[in-house]
This record gives sequence, structure tokens and C-alpha cells, in this order.
Amino acid sequence: QVQLVESGGGLVQPGGSLRLSCKASGFPLDYYDIGWFRQAPGKEREGVSCISSNGFDTYYSDSVKGRFTISRDNAKNMVYLQMNSLKPEDTAVYYCADAFVEDGSGCPRGELQYDTWGQGTQVTVAS
Repeated sequence: QVQLVESGGGLVQPGGSLRLSCKASGFPLDYYDIGWFRQAPGKEREGVSCISSNGFDTYYSDSVKGRFTISRDNAKNMVYLQMNSLKPEDTAVYYCADAFVEDGSGCPRGELQYDTWGQGTQVTVAS
């Protein structure tokens, strides 16, 4: 069964850190770009970051650039999102999703090319 499972969310104070994990099962992650997305209450889902299958290409939205770092360990079928200097506006449900590598041009910035999605993990930044 092809599946992505996120973990690592929780409640953290402003300025704190969390590391989200995305575990793939049922398929080798080597052939997939991975994206992280988030959806806050009452808002549309937005792209946060992505990483290409080989890790050479990464992307960050302007809102998280310099604070979040995406990484992957294909041997473990894992992708991570290290989130530092968290702000209340980072509060959202965070999702990982995969996109099969078509041409190796880098990870897709938009969500339409992503196929399998995880169930999400809640991140709440509040004092």
C-alpha cells in the first residue's frame, strides 16, 4: 500500500523549533520529489517547501525561507522539515506529498503535480 505518514507536529512557543517527518511506505522514495504543504484554518492550502528526488533541488516559500530546512534520507524512505524560529502564523496542518520524477527538472512548486498525500500533522505555535 502506497502511503505517506507525517509526524512530529505539536504545540510550541513562538521562537521554538519542531522537526516534521514524512515516512513513505509501499514504494521507494528515490524516484519521487517530495513537497511540504500547510493549511491554516479558513485559508487555502499553500506550498511550503519541496525537495527533488536526489536532494539537489530545494524550494522554500518566502514566508519560511531562512527558517525552515528540508532534507531527505532515501535509504530510510524519510523526508524531514526542520522548522526553526516558529511564528504564530506558522500554525497549520502540515502535509507531505509525492510527485513522480518525470524529467528531473526539479521539485514541483505547485500542488497539482503531487499525487499521494499524507493525513497531515498539526503544528500550533502559541504562547
